[in-house]
Amino acid sequence: MRSRGWSGRWPASDEEAINRILDAADDIVAEHGAAMRLTDVARALGVTRQTVYRYFPGPEAIVVACAMRAADGFIDQLAAHVRGLTDPVAAMVESVSYSVERLAGDHQFENLLTSRRRGNVTTSLTSETAMTFARSILQRFDIDWKQHGFDETALDELAELSLRTMHSLLVDPGEPPRDGVALRRFVARWLGPAILYPRLARAVDVISPRR
Repeated sequence: MRSRGWSGRWPASDEEAINRILDAADDIVAEHGAAMRLTDVARALGVTRQTVYRYFPGPEAIVVACAMRAADGFIDQLAAHVRGLTDPVAAMVESVSYSVERLAGDHQFENLLTSRRRGNVTTSLTSETAMTFARSILQRFDIDWKQHGFDETALDELAELSLRTMHSLLVDPGEPPRDGVALRRFVARWLGPAILYPRLARAVDVISPRR
């Protein structure tokens, strides 16, 4: 390891160094919110900013890495929660509603799934990182997406629509916030028809006049 400092406890590998950076960032975000600086992380670890730069290009990359690290466990929980649901509407309504209920107030996932401005940098709701997160969830569902009219493009659009729905409900949950049955009925009313659209469009395409 080339890194110096580390409060006298040098990491044994780059992987350990990265995990310690992410652990420090998690603590900072939990205590002070999302306005995290590279200087804060470096100070917490007893290293220079240049040391942190060796692993991450900026605080935005650290925040996303923290969220993705936490996402692995959440994806497993969500997949288990909707296991056995083979209808895309039922699965998507439940997954979006469950996610909103579980992620509300979680700093790591809010940083990944909501758009926040830090200086001149905006965390994009449709960034490749966020989209990869959403696609990885859909691919774990017990759904034959092709059978329901979803090619890769349509599935990406569904992932984006789901993120946008979650974004709206996390940023402004309403007064009073919906949960339980009320939340699921609301999501089903407006997201359900969009999920059914590829199947309906395919059915319309095969219609032709009888001669």
